[in-house]
Amino acid sequence: MGHGHHHHHDHDHHGHGHSHGHVHATPPERWDRVFAIGIGLNLGYVVAEGVAGFAFGSVALLADAGHNLSDVLGLAVAWGGAALARRGPSKRFTYGLKGSTILAALANALLLLVAIGAIAMEAVQRFGDPAPAPVAGLSVSIVAGLGIAVNAFTAWLFARGRKGDVNIRGAYLHMLSDAVVSAGVVVAGIAIWLTGAGWIDPLVSLVIAAVIFWQTWGLLRETVEMSLAAVPRGVDYDRVRDALATLPGVAEVHDLHIWPMSTTEPGLTAHLCIPAGHPGDAFLHDAQEMLHHRFGIGHATIQVETGGVCVLADETRV
Repeated sequence: MGHGHHHHHDHDHHGHGHSHGHVHATPPERWDRVFAIGIGLNLGYVVAEGVAGFAFGSVALLADAGHNLSDVLGLAVAWGGAALARRGPSKRFTYGLKGSTILAALANALLLLVAIGAIAMEAVQRFGDPAPAPVAGLSVSIVAGLGIAVNAFTAWLFARGRKGDVNIRGAYLHMLSDAVVSAGVVVAGIAIWLTGAGWIDPLVSLVIAAVIFWQTWGLLRETVEMSLAAVPRGVDYDRVRDALATLPGVAEVHDLHIWPMSTTEPGLTAHLCIPAGHPGDAFLHDAQEMLHHRFGIGHATIQVETGGVCVLADETRV
């Protein structure tokens, strides 16, 4: 049921219109501050880390800086998606721009894959041609230590929203992976300082790349599913179908479609066969209320079919 109960918005009883603001557990405006703080902190840190990476000749620091920069970009994209999603519907975009959050999460996953490739290439080259100067291990550790703090704090800011929204989850994962990566750089710095072994530096970069890839893969799969209008992961198709089939007078349910309109809002359309005749507006209203409360589906369009039409239903079954 996942997303179910995070966003009970006020009902527009006709099941259309829906241009009113949706009330999420965390109003979207609240995320604006989180995004702004996260971007500001991370940009500042990227600059510091880049300068230090060049100064100390550390590819791990530069890899981490590059990764953090891609995350600043990622945060910006997620923020853009969330902001666009708040715009109301128009005659051209009748859903508004809600799907922007899906595109943002997808773009984020792709961005991360590009960053991974760059880090891995740089590290592999470094193995063949180790750092010209011995890497200043302790200094590197101190710089990366700052990174753990910056990233862990930003991840914590996003932690609240990660369950209900894959776009926020993308931002959260980025920040969390950054904290882990910075921790790796700290450990590498100390190891180099103790042993003087320069190859530890590119090795850590490769481990960093592997960690990010592992996380990104899940995000990529989920966002590609959403782009292909898969049933959102928090919604059980069979349970929705059964819930509709057991409504009074319903002989059968067909053409049931459930898809993500945004990373937080599922849409649904269904045809209900009711041989006894049209059950009236109250029935439709109750059905929509039920879908909203049990499954978090706030935008349902239900077509009632009476009499002979139902015979055709078998051919259109999912």
